[in-house]
Amino acid sequence: MIHSAPPPAPWMSRVLLAAGIYNLLWGSLAIIAPAVSLKLGGLPSAEVVHPIWQCLGMVIGVYGVGYWISARDPYRHWLIIFVGLLGKVLGPIGYVLSVARGTLPVEGMRTLLTNDFIWWVPFTIILWRAAVWHDAQPASPSVGGIDPLRTLIGNTGKSLLQLSQETRVLVVFLRHSGCTFCREALSDISANRLKIEAIGTKIALVHLSSEADIAPFVQKYHVADLPRFSDPDRQLYREFDLSAGSPAQLLGVKVWWHGMLAALHAGHGFGVSQESMFQMPGTFLIENGKILRAFRHHSAADRPDYAALACPIPAAP
Repeated sequence: MIHSAPPPAPWMSRVLLAAGIYNLLWGSLAIIAPAVSLKLGGLPSAEVVHPIWQCLGMVIGVYGVGYWISARDPYRHWLIIFVGLLGKVLGPIGYVLSVARGTLPVEGMRTLLTNDFIWWVPFTIILWRAAVWHDAQPASPSVGGIDPLRTLIGNTGKSLLQLSQETRVLVVFLRHSGCTFCREALSDISANRLKIEAIGTKIALVHLSSEADIAPFVQKYHVADLPRFSDPDRQLYREFDLSAGSPAQLLGVKVWWHGMLAALHAGHGFGVSQESMFQMPGTFLIENGKILRAFRHHSAADRPDYAALACPIPAAP
């Protein structure tokens, strides 16, 4: 079953339209009646600052136009939203520093709520989902409508279907080459390999990296001879219903804590991603192309029991 990232939700366009209207109104007021808008913002209304304030109003109005444009297709115009969010984060930081230096009144901070703070969460969610959507787009236009179990050939010259027709296969889906948890997984697989193979189950690896990128890691953990499949277009990932993770699954407290332990205490180290940072891993026991047992990670830090997953399914009485 092949899944794609969902399209932009209607609320995203509504939020961006609201942001556009707000910016246009606020910018227009600053241009037409600078003294009024300064007073509303809790700022001193000296005539000498009116021209500067009016120029700022023009900039704010331009942002409003940008939000209106991005509302038509939030994922396509994510850069406009990113620049907007950047301004809504850096602006308050600059204002707080100015207050600390005594150059701006603390009363003016009340405008930060409607100008900046209330947009942080929706803009961040839109950007996250836009990144996931763009990440899910296949690099090759011919990916759709094929059966990767048959057509994707691994380093042994066989497809995953062919391997599963010969014997049971424990298919371990890794993430990107810089993932600390993937190195931990390779270490666990290496430690359990003899036990798994003793019960007649073969191990196969699926990864997003090129063979050149994955080679140092499989060699380090002594699993370089295992069948493996380079799947940068995530054909097999989609076939096994492994999708992008949520922020909690990828960046939650458990993930950070376990990642630090795995990287520093266990010695697996840190790496830089050259592939998808959003893809979730999983492990499946398959035979004759059919899934017998499945483990889909609830978080990137999950550590499955590979030996237990590799055990054959008891025959029905």
